Amino acid sequence: MNLVERDLQVIWHPYTQMQTAQPPIPIVRGEGTCLFDENGKKYIDAISSWWVNIHGHAHPYIAQKVAEQLKKLEHAIFAGFTHEGAVELAERLLNILPVNQKKAFYSDNGSTAIEVAIKMCLQYWHNKGEGRSKIIAFKDAYHGDTFGAMAVSGRSAFTAPFDSLLFAVEFIDLPNESNIEALKSQITSLKNEAACFIFEPLVQGTAGMVMYEAAYLDQLMQHCRKEDVLMIADEVFTGFGRTGKPFACNYVTELPDIMCFSKGLTGGTMALGLTTCTMAIYEAFLSTDKLKTLFHGHSFTANPVACSSALASLDLFLDEKTTISIKRIERAHREFAAKIKDHPKIKTIRQTGTIVAMEWETGNNTSYFSSLRDTLYNYFIDAGIILRPLGNIIYILPPYCITDTELAYIYSKIEQALDEI
Repeated sequence: MNLVERDLQVIWHPYTQMQTAQPPIPIVRGEGTCLFDENGKKYIDAISSWWVNIHGHAHPYIAQKVAEQLKKLEHAIFAGFTHEGAVELAERLLNILPVNQKKAFYSDNGSTAIEVAIKMCLQYWHNKGEGRSKIIAFKDAYHGDTFGAMAVSGRSAFTAPFDSLLFAVEFIDLPNESNIEALKSQITSLKNEAACFIFEPLVQGTAGMVMYEAAYLDQLMQHCRKEDVLMIADEVFTGFGRTGKPFACNYVTELPDIMCFSKGLTGGTMALGLTTCTMAIYEAFLSTDKLKTLFHGHSFTANPVACSSALASLDLFLDEKTTISIKRIERAHREFAAKIKDHPKIKTIRQTGTIVAMEWETGNNTSYFSSLRDTLYNYFIDAGIILRPLGNIIYILPPYCITDTELAYIYSKIEQALDEI
């Protein structure tokens, strides 16, 4: 049997209706922006393989650092022990995060980073003797697929089988000029009940790369601070340059109390999650009463190999060449968006940093289950481009190493699709 046949015998793929799905594409290696299948066909990974490979595939520098670490220390229990990689990574990250972030808690992916943040907030108030349990989140949010993360995500087809088991959340609209004062009043009405406000800063990824203005988020955050509502910034997707600045929260003046990271944290090389918090939150767990402990952990907490890949990714991210590439991609996206924005098949087009998203006009409402999705996906796969549409929304989210030639090819194929489909 070939690789695909073997896969179909034993594998259950994510976000996939296995009865109707096409056979998976067998990938055997990656290099830079591209993935290669077993027949030698090359695919430009225009979505960084679910937004994680910010430096491209099989980066030699990250591979070197991971190989060195494997020969030194592959894993160690992180309760009662520590190691150089975990300490150095926390030191270096806290040094570039907003100044109020003082402590780092490791987990193993984005959803678990969110779970840690939620538990920190709820137990913070519990430890202080205040019964705050209400969580505020944006409508159509996506924060992960574990139960706590699902609960603070918008109710959708993703959560429908579990809705009756999810805790209640106060969902609010994205802020804009017309509703900002009403949103502030809504938060005020929850005073002494609201434990925290969780949000994806500037871009709601899974909702369809929905973008909103930093100025109104800033106002909302300032109001949360006034009402003593803790704030969780979910930077799992937006962190490490995706919005044009190192972190999306760099666009606002108010500081979140907690921040969550994964995806680009390791450059896509290893699974790792991280939740950072203020000293005030950390100190609420310090006590002679052991019941005030944060009882959370993972077998692979602060895995040394994952930490080594994150440190290597951070080296690359902080290199001036990466900053230049981010600006180059941002400029190219902006020019492309301006070029096609008036095409009759483009309903809307939006761009923030290295993210550009196009909503295809279907005559119907935007839908994750649009039948156009498979047509578009297959069209680009045939052209050697991996674009995974969110229904009728196409987005480009490339590794920072993508070349101008590769970008131009992607843009040209999108224009061709607009004319042909």
